[in-house]
Amino acid sequence: MPDLDASFAALADPTRRAILARLAEGEATVQDLARPFAISQPAISRHLKVLEDAGLIETRIHGTARPRRLKPDAMAQLWDWLGQYRALWEAQFQRLDAVLDSLPDDPPTERT
Repeated sequence: MPDLDASFAALADPTRRAILARLAEGEATVQDLARPFAISQPAISRHLKVLEDAGLIETRIHGTARPRRLKPDAMAQLWDWLGQYRALWEAQFQRLDAVLDSLPDDPPTERT
């Protein structure tokens, strides 16, 4: 399993989350990933290093290009870990729904 602390620290940054969202569409080069951001290519490279160190992405060597891609198994492991808590929250929301369903639909009227 990937290091959860490193993975969630990497996911804490909105730029890195946007990079992961882009990589979910398919592999991309640093230039491709830098295009929509108003930051330098070296800054994107630093974000990619954090994501790679966290085990969320990997680099493929293709001639002189170094496209990045998601490591689906690492992302699946994060979803599995989060899934434990999803069941807990769903149970809590079902209990809340039951309480809300038991409340009367009509608002109370004021007495004058």
